[in-house]
Amino acid sequence: MRIIILLLFLLSFFSQAAAQVVSYPQVKAKVGDGVYLLLRRHGLDPTLHFGPFVELNKDNLGKDNSLYSGRTYLLPIDAATLAGNSGANSAEAKAEAAVLKFVPGSTTNVPLFGEKYARVEVQDQRLKGTVYYLVSGHGGPDPGAVGKYGPHLLAEDEYAYDVTIRLARRLMQHGATVYMIIQDKNDGIRDDAILQMDRDEVNYPSDRISLNQKERLRQRTAAINKLYASHKGAYQRMLSIHVDSRSKSQNIDVFFYHHENSALGEKLASTIHQTFTSKYSRHQPDRDYSGNVSQRSSLYVIKYSHPPTVFIELGNIRNDLDQRRFVIANNRQALANWIAEGVLADYRAK
Repeated sequence: MRIIILLLFLLSFFSQAAAQVVSYPQVKAKVGDGVYLLLRRHGLDPTLHFGPFVELNKDNLGKDNSLYSGRTYLLPIDAATLAGNSGANSAEAKAEAAVLKFVPGSTTNVPLFGEKYARVEVQDQRLKGTVYYLVSGHGGPDPGAVGKYGPHLLAEDEYAYDVTIRLARRLMQHGATVYMIIQDKNDGIRDDAILQMDRDEVNYPSDRISLNQKERLRQRTAAINKLYASHKGAYQRMLSIHVDSRSKSQNIDVFFYHHENSALGEKLASTIHQTFTSKYSRHQPDRDYSGNVSQRSSLYVIKYSHPPTVFIELGNIRNDLDQRRFVIANNRQALANWIAEGVLADYRAK
């Protein structure tokens, strides 16, 4: 039993009509509490729970959605499963139990994944106690690399994001705490071949992504490093996922960067690389896998992120063969699955 502080973690968001039949846990606000502090204390991610909380409690809030100390507030999670639990002697204890019970076979609803994939079942606790920061490249005003696919344009930020959010879901299924540092609240996991470009991605917790390139990089590393400090002592790793742009004729395999002074970053990169080597040997035995692991300490997110970091390039968005790796949804899922297998192998060998 543990708190899933997961950035993506949102237990079902119910409408006003549903509230008539759903039992919501009640908690008392303490002196100095704001909505964010109250939600965090009960294991809920404020960036995703703030809106539902305000909607549930709108008649009990002060100016600018402030809380009144001593008053009782509803948490936007379903407490029906706690009915008859005699071990919880107070509403607050029941609320905590609802958040903490996240075991194999349990399910949660994560709207960030989109309607089709929002329901997530925990398969096991192989990554229990781990914290992962997932960063998809570019976003907001910066689409990153762009390739031409027939009459369509393929943007790096959209395809990197889809692989990254699929990876987040896979890690959650194994009990990990996962933070999506770049988020698109309305895209979810998409199975379309052509992922439409937009500019509405935000930086954790919900900051508009800067127009300035260096500031964009500073935003994401600052968010990661603040979270890293809050999880001091935990097993923590960061993965930054990108799509490269090279000559249209150049077909490349997935490759990996790490900081020259990070033995743990190198180990994670090498383990994921070994997984890809094994997968290619099994699924495409007639071709060699040419992906590699190397140092690239000058990259901003590698240089300034505090957790051991791996920077992943998924392929060349301008190359016809590599484009199949991106436009076919099953291939994007395979990329996420293989990265997840490497992550699991790295943690097992810790």
